[in-house]
Amino acid sequence: MINNDVCVWDALKNSPYPIILYGMGNGADKVLSEFEKRNIKCSGVMASDDFVRYQNFRGFTVKKMSDFEEEFGEFTVALCFASSLENVMDYIKSVAQTHPLLVPNVPVFGDEIVDDAFISKYKNEIKSAYKLLADEKSKSVFENTLSFLYSGKLEYLLQADSNKDEVFTQILKLNDSESYLDLGAYRGDTVDEFLNYTKEYEKIVAVEPNLKNHKKLIEHCETLQNFTPINAGISDKDGVMLVSKGGGRQSVLNDKNGVEINTVSVDMLSEKFGEFSYIKADIEGMEHLMICGMTATLLKKPKLNIAAYHTNSDFFTLINKIHSINPQYRMYLRKHPYIPCWDLNLYCI
Repeated sequence: MINNDVCVWDALKNSPYPIILYGMGNGADKVLSEFEKRNIKCSGVMASDDFVRYQNFRGFTVKKMSDFEEEFGEFTVALCFASSLENVMDYIKSVAQTHPLLVPNVPVFGDEIVDDAFISKYKNEIKSAYKLLADEKSKSVFENTLSFLYSGKLEYLLQADSNKDEVFTQILKLNDSESYLDLGAYRGDTVDEFLNYTKEYEKIVAVEPNLKNHKKLIEHCETLQNFTPINAGISDKDGVMLVSKGGGRQSVLNDKNGVEINTVSVDMLSEKFGEFSYIKADIEGMEHLMICGMTATLLKKPKLNIAAYHTNSDFFTLINKIHSINPQYRMYLRKHPYIPCWDLNLYCI
């Protein structure tokens, strides 16, 4: 399933050219730390021209690609940031046309890296999840995702992409009587997405843990009928968690410097608000705990739209976990345009 490719970390370690990191955020920080563990030499850090101020990042002066072309001629680019902006993704593709480009994958959450040890550890789980997928397109997305995470080759990622319209019109097929539970509602963008495919609905319950985002969510959705916003985290039971104070899309959970908020389970929400026919979850690595707290709900078989990229094993472990609770689900895997492997979602009907 990984096409005899070389693991991206081995390919970088054995690169015949200097390795230049492209990016200077959290992803680059994680990649450099992994480089140190694996004795991979980094020869510099670059950013897109508009972001270069020749600033310092982890002891490197951040330079333009043209600076490194003058210095080295040829070099290998290790991409270390994420974007869904079309112009940014087009630029990344253009860089890959002029220099060898690899994407060393570090997870959004957790610390498991996809390498030979990872493949060996999860061999059986990977095979079982693959067999459970409902169509050939899902299996192709699965294969390309695994190949990309292992090899770091951009072409596998691009081959996995598809438009969300296909999901909503051909798989989820939302109707005008849906009861929608939006977990990780951010500032209302996925409420808007829901309303784009169905103008009528029974109710919307939107859960967002970050207080700043929750306030923006309320403002954004103030004219909606039968809309209930909840400031809470999702887990397997009642409890508390720490959430970062900042208002970014990826609110850090269990942040030691964060604020304490209550957690609830999906089953508890179903008891309070009634059954839900459609549940979307993008909850920053809490998806496994969420499933543990929604066994009663899953037996009623609501449509599911679950982020499957926060850890490097989510795209197969979530499939197996849901199937173990309700084997009646048909499961589809789709990847929407994003570099690296973000916006990879599991759709269940």
